[in-house]
Amino acid sequence: MTMGYREIYERYRQNILAGVIKPGDKLPSIRVLAEELHVARKTVEAAYAVLVGEGYLVSRGAKGTLVNPDLVIPSPRPDMAPDSEDATLNQFLDLRDAPGAMRLGIPALDAFPTKKWLLLAGKAARSLRPNDMTNPPVMGYTPLREAIASYVNISRGLNCTADQVFITSGYRSNLMLILHALGMKSDKVVFEDPGYFFGQRLLKRFATQLHYAPVDRQGIDVDYLLRHHPDARFAIVTPSHHSPLAVTLSLPRKHQLLEWAAGNQSWIVEDDYDGEFHYTRKVLPALKSLDTQDRVIYIGTFSKTVMPAIRIGYIIMPRAAIPRFREIGEIMEAGQPLLTQKILAAFLSEGHFYKHLKKMRTLYSQRRAMLLEALHTVYPGVFEVELSEGGMHIVAFLRTRTQDEELAAIWRRHQLQVSALSGWYCLSNKRYGLVMSYTNIVSTQQAIDLISGPHAETLALLS
Repeated sequence: MTMGYREIYERYRQNILAGVIKPGDKLPSIRVLAEELHVARKTVEAAYAVLVGEGYLVSRGAKGTLVNPDLVIPSPRPDMAPDSEDATLNQFLDLRDAPGAMRLGIPALDAFPTKKWLLLAGKAARSLRPNDMTNPPVMGYTPLREAIASYVNISRGLNCTADQVFITSGYRSNLMLILHALGMKSDKVVFEDPGYFFGQRLLKRFATQLHYAPVDRQGIDVDYLLRHHPDARFAIVTPSHHSPLAVTLSLPRKHQLLEWAAGNQSWIVEDDYDGEFHYTRKVLPALKSLDTQDRVIYIGTFSKTVMPAIRIGYIIMPRAAIPRFREIGEIMEAGQPLLTQKILAAFLSEGHFYKHLKKMRTLYSQRRAMLLEALHTVYPGVFEVELSEGGMHIVAFLRTRTQDEELAAIWRRHQLQVSALSGWYCLSNKRYGLVMSYTNIVSTQQAIDLISGPHAETLALLS
């Protein structure tokens, strides 16, 4: 059936009202659109004419047809107010997508070795052969798997082979692949509280028995886990540098957690969050390095060490579970883009990654000091910071107040993409403060200028 002008009109009108096509956007020419939709030019002309007549479009002659730049699209009114969980989700989505300073999880992009990366990218692109243009290996490009195995063995104290490395698209892919390969939907899963917000949201959708264990200054409370959830199938933890409290799991608790997993044939998923960024000579080994029973599944990504846009993560699989991961991977995964894997493999194997990490450790230590000095200068007595030995963010705890969500909203209005600590909790025993990144702070004065913006509103709120 041939499309009429009315259908073309409705399509454009709906997309303009929905905000998909925005004021000022240029539309295809009548000839191009007619060829694309396989209709006569007069059909497109009629649709455009109606849209122009109603004020949705304007014709600019040789410049083409545009969505009216002066068009004001009313915001849709929701049928009901969003619940608190949706509001919290929107806050975190804004933090991830909106521009602004102090965005969590964004490395120091000004210090990234871009020229070196571009040289490696050009070399990888020129080396592509016809065989490289077929489907990529599901478990990952072999040289990258070898480079990752070498890195985690040397730097994180693991003892794995390239056969145990599964390349994924990142954190969420890591969790989903593990849960499908080794568990069932009815399995009990224990997550840290507070814990990574998007990890919580993912698990709420796919784990029907999701429970939480509180985190204190020594990491996850393993005694609480043993008392309340000894039958858990999975415990998902960030032992090296907790997200978001930045504490490290104590050695006695590490052994306690490993004993529980071995005795119950349970799995520990070790998310080595920020494990690469330590500021002292004392490098804390990964939990996996202490695992003699192969009950720890080690996961990592390159989002914070290289760039978020790279979208590459990895799983160090237990040896006995490799066939199961391969089987489920064939169903769930399609393999990551080969060109990106080739570039990253060269970045690791040629030593550039190690040099970059060394540089970033020094730089982040300096930039953290800049932010701390700025907080002390602008907000003396308001915040308390418990310093860890590394990481990419701090938690500025409120000393006497609990209005961190209102405070975070004020700071975000000043383009400071901080988050309220209380929003990371699911249990009732919460702490309050602002979670803020310092990785792209370049001077103490810049930090002072940034956080001075909401100064008056902050003091008014907390007075």
